[in-house]
Amino acid sequence: MIMNELIKNFEPISLEEMNGIRLMNRMDTKFVTTRRKLEQLLVMAQQDYRIQEINGERNMEYDTTYFDTSQFDMYYDHQHGRTNRQKMRFRTYVSSNLQFLEVKTKNNHGRTRKQRIAVTDMNLCDTRKTDFLQEHLHQDVNTLLPALNNHFSRLTLVNSAKTERLTIDTNLQFLNLVSGEQRQMGNLVIIELKRDGLCFSPVIDMLLDLHIHPHGFSKYCMGSALTNNMLKVNRLKPKLVDIHKIVSQAV
Repeated sequence: MIMNELIKNFEPISLEEMNGIRLMNRMDTKFVTTRRKLEQLLVMAQQDYRIQEINGERNMEYDTTYFDTSQFDMYYDHQHGRTNRQKMRFRTYVSSNLQFLEVKTKNNHGRTRKQRIAVTDMNLCDTRKTDFLQEHLHQDVNTLLPALNNHFSRLTLVNSAKTERLTIDTNLQFLNLVSGEQRQMGNLVIIELKRDGLCFSPVIDMLLDLHIHPHGFSKYCMGSALTNNMLKVNRLKPKLVDIHKIVSQAV
């Protein structure tokens, strides 16, 4: 309830205004924290940020299904830090019922590029989808299988200069489509700063003041590691320990 009250204090920004801030080729920095610290951050950010609002709604539901090969090549590429690594997913914006097929590529300069097309289902027999994947994805389309579903709520803040987006994800839950295991992430909050290059960001000092530091968190890779004990997690162990500490705290 506290967070719902806090987000009412932000000036809104419409979806039409957001269209000029898509940042499809961007630098991403992720942070993980707790709900308590998020509440403090929202108080601090009210003067410098506006909040995305669509049809009166500010805390949007997202549903995402990730695909991978049967050998989990995309999972292991990420875990091993390989350059030009990719993720492939279907993302649904629940409130608007819009769905996209997306391919995200992170290059050796740390920049993330996202290509996407609007779709109405996850059927990979569709020629339009396979053509898109053959153009943008390094993996063979015929080897892809659904691997992980996640669901979360997202706030999107935009700075006054409209040079960045700050997404804040809560209520994160995973369903592994291979093992069948589910996981509720409770107290965990994932913050992602998305900007073109290293332009000035008002939130950086706020995060430092709250002792919230950069911390990589791939929803696909961390969710898979938490819900499929057949996967190797060696390089993710320090992050998994950090996440366990946050999740185990009282909300």
